[in-house]
Amino acid sequence: MQTTKSPVSRHQVSEALKSGSRFIAPLWSLENFVAVNSYMGLADMPFEKAMKFMNKSAGTSGSFPVSFYLDALKKEQIKDEDLEMALRSTTGFESTSVDDFLHNVFIETKEDEARAQIYADVASENSGKKWNRFMVDRISFWASANFDHKQAVWDTASKESSLFTAWKQEAEIDFAPEVMGLKGFRKHILELPDNHLDAVALALDELEMPAELLDLYFNSLLMKMNGWAGVAARLDWDDALNSKTGDALQEFLAIMVVWDMTIKKTLNNPELNQHWQLTLDANLAQLEFEEKDTQLANQLVLQKAFDMAHQRSMVENINLQESTGQLNRSPKFQAIFCIDVRSEVLRRNIESVSSEIETLGFAGFFGFPIKYVPVGYEQGSRQCPVLLKPSYTIKEKINGSEVQLKAINKRLNAGLFQRAVKSFQKGAVSCFGFVSPLGVYYLPKLLSDSFGITKPVKNQADFGLSRKEVNNKGVDLTYEPLHKNLGIDFEDRVSLGYNALKAMSLTSNFASVVLITGHGSSSTNNPHASGLDCGACGGNSGEANARVAAAVLNNPAVRNGIREKGIDIPDSTVFIAALHDTTTDKVKLFNAESNFLTPDHKEEVRELQNILNKAGEKARAERALRMNLSTKNVDREIRKRSRDWSQVRPEWGLAGCSSFIVAPRSRTASLNLGGKAFLHNYSWQDDHDFTVLESIMTAPMVVTSWINLQYYASTVDNKVFGAGNKTLHNVVGGIGVLEGFGGDLKTGLPLQSVNDGKKFQHEPLRLKVFIEAPVDEMSKILSRNESIRNLCDNEWIYLYAINEQGKVAYKYVGNLEWEIINSR
Repeated sequence: MQTTKSPVSRHQVSEALKSGSRFIAPLWSLENFVAVNSYMGLADMPFEKAMKFMNKSAGTSGSFPVSFYLDALKKEQIKDEDLEMALRSTTGFESTSVDDFLHNVFIETKEDEARAQIYADVASENSGKKWNRFMVDRISFWASANFDHKQAVWDTASKESSLFTAWKQEAEIDFAPEVMGLKGFRKHILELPDNHLDAVALALDELEMPAELLDLYFNSLLMKMNGWAGVAARLDWDDALNSKTGDALQEFLAIMVVWDMTIKKTLNNPELNQHWQLTLDANLAQLEFEEKDTQLANQLVLQKAFDMAHQRSMVENINLQESTGQLNRSPKFQAIFCIDVRSEVLRRNIESVSSEIETLGFAGFFGFPIKYVPVGYEQGSRQCPVLLKPSYTIKEKINGSEVQLKAINKRLNAGLFQRAVKSFQKGAVSCFGFVSPLGVYYLPKLLSDSFGITKPVKNQADFGLSRKEVNNKGVDLTYEPLHKNLGIDFEDRVSLGYNALKAMSLTSNFASVVLITGHGSSSTNNPHASGLDCGACGGNSGEANARVAAAVLNNPAVRNGIREKGIDIPDSTVFIAALHDTTTDKVKLFNAESNFLTPDHKEEVRELQNILNKAGEKARAERALRMNLSTKNVDREIRKRSRDWSQVRPEWGLAGCSSFIVAPRSRTASLNLGGKAFLHNYSWQDDHDFTVLESIMTAPMVVTSWINLQYYASTVDNKVFGAGNKTLHNVVGGIGVLEGFGGDLKTGLPLQSVNDGKKFQHEPLRLKVFIEAPVDEMSKILSRNESIRNLCDNEWIYLYAINEQGKVAYKYVGNLEWEIINSR
């Protein structure tokens, strides 16, 4: 085939960079790890088409090997009816019988060979040197310094310059490429235009790149470094939240294009150039070739059948269980938990311990999008989903002005001492003298840490404070008009409190004690620790949000304002903030001995704590089975895991997450969902304008999909979308990890987070969403929100409707149409 190159203008370059970089998902730093949809930019494509595109451009896997599904068929986890439905709903397989399909699967053994290649790949295959790996290592070396987040002692990056300019300045004095054999590398970089668009236009011309191949070529480049590309994408994400236009990802892509072109120019090998022309022809041929009956296409059909089998099973479980019905009286206790799948285990066990407690599910930031600043700190953390921008800045306080001032001074002095020690420890000269004279003093703590008696790293929320000061912590809601967004004014407190109660369908039958329970995790020596904290709180624990929500809802004046809006909170009701440790299943209550509690309330709180302790013990026993803990003393073993700095699996996190149920708790209270379902309370009868339903479908449904698809991607292709082997991790720049000493920044989840060493603890299942609401109203919401309609139409999410009898009655089939589910 003769390649015909269309001319590429500067405008085309700009548009092509935007288009070609849209497939990269943003990557947040380790301290605020966010579970993000690894396939975010592909949502406007059908799932199967997107997986084929990623396979062509980057060789990624979109499913497990065929053997996994054949084993599921053998075990009857997938039934013939599931496979038949999958075939009928897949383009190109509509008329294929189950028997014929399985026959083809059994005889199909060869791998799909066609993969798009960049010039560095061609040079690596034909010159004997791994130029593609060298390119990744050099860019990664530069990026680790440029994106460094307070980890490096010596900051060598030019942070004021644009991304492309900063790289170009560094590359112009980088001798490493020439030492490796790329003669004249610095000269070629020096001659490049300073503007990244001009540089890319020149590079594409040198590479003789057809305009038709730009998307495929650009994605092939970026997927070689989707970790650092994700960091650049996150910078653009933050700019967009602040109503700015960022082009960090496009400039990062420009760097990779220029590197690829420079390899071609410096090697200047006619034979390689001929291979490159053949490669361009092959890449173009891929665009015209639609696979059918190939191994990838077969795997995707089997994956759909696997999804449908689990959907069928879930529908049957919901439809066959008996609804518990609504309480006609106010329960003695109510406990509001995050919708997180780990909450399902504890909630179910709480309800089994006492019939006097009602549990509810709601997004873990509890409707309070805040930035939280701890005592003695100048900067705070974002405590809301990354889809939102914090609207309020809340400062932590310690009761008593003198006590607070003393605590601030203690924390500041402790911080200064810690920084001084680290500076001495990491200094260019002083580091050699650190170990010998001072190392012996670390021996006792080294031993106690190793045996799990103490924790190597203290809880940063309690850093520098005594236990008494920690127990006296609270929140300062005081509104200060002269300081932007500091505190919450009265009208906003009323609105936030009212909207939160309405959104969680808690508008009547209030208990005497209502627990607002955030969640966090406890582990040590774990770079991905924040990934086990609350996803609804931006990778932080939900403690701050719970404290703020309780403080707002306990205020008598705020309650009067909420009462005027139509929700009557009895004067006898108190809200208590709490934190659920998902590693140990212990629930800590905050300010449970406060002066605003009556003696009766304090007695009730003690009774509630006893219920929580018993439920936690049962939950730990349940989780121990999944952890394969054979010891009789489960409590001690689980506590040990949270302190063990060699433990690669302190808990399973959200592994297994596959369902999102939006309905009254009565619809699921009889089900054991195995800690694999997100549960959100919702009563559509109280949502007269369906604004709550729309907020659920456009926020929590998207966030749970992000989590689900990150786990999916990290499971089916951990090498590309996951973080690899946790035992080989090296933290770089305070941003992410490398697997070993080089290569790209790793994204997603470590292999140990989805696999126990023998089998996967997370199965590749797309999110099943069950919502109890009228289908017409859901269709209206889909019609005016293209992003979530794409997720449902293109089968990234499977959407079901529950009717008023609590039965799953409809399945969304795309194009705003639903099909009736026949009850059995």
